[in-house]
Amino acid sequence: MKKLMIAAALAAASLAVQAKDIVDTAVAAGKFNTLATALKAAGLVDTLKGPGPFTVFAPTDEAFAKVPKADLDALLADKAKLTAVLTYHVVPGKVMAKDVRAGQVATVQGGKLTLGTMGGVTVDNAKVVQADIVASNGVIHVIDSVVIPK
Repeated sequence: MKKLMIAAALAAASLAVQAKDIVDTAVAAGKFNTLATALKAAGLVDTLKGPGPFTVFAPTDEAFAKVPKADLDALLADKAKLTAVLTYHVVPGKVMAKDVRAGQVATVQGGKLTLGTMGGVTVDNAKVVQADIVASNGVIHVIDSVVIPK
């Protein structure tokens, strides 16, 4: 009986240290509240909790605060446009910072992000301010601005 209890405790501890998915990782960070709200409004939470892998260029609450309130409110109210903007921040696959190459990369939205590597990594006009936050289904790179598809 004692061995069974020890085995159960080890299994529970093992589950506790496994990485969280992209959504749970972002929520736990505490600086992506607007992004989490937007993902819910667009119906993308389940997608980003899926198997992936995904690379997410995640704007912080400060990045969303740069968007004029009226524009942000209008975006949150337009599910199709919101979905397009949010999926523009997602690239299929798990791309770590060391693997980023300058050039264009296809997004889940269908457009192309322009990545730069001079003086740090940039995504369109946003700067990556924190890279390689590993999740169970991909990786998050924190950016300082919301990027909008062309």
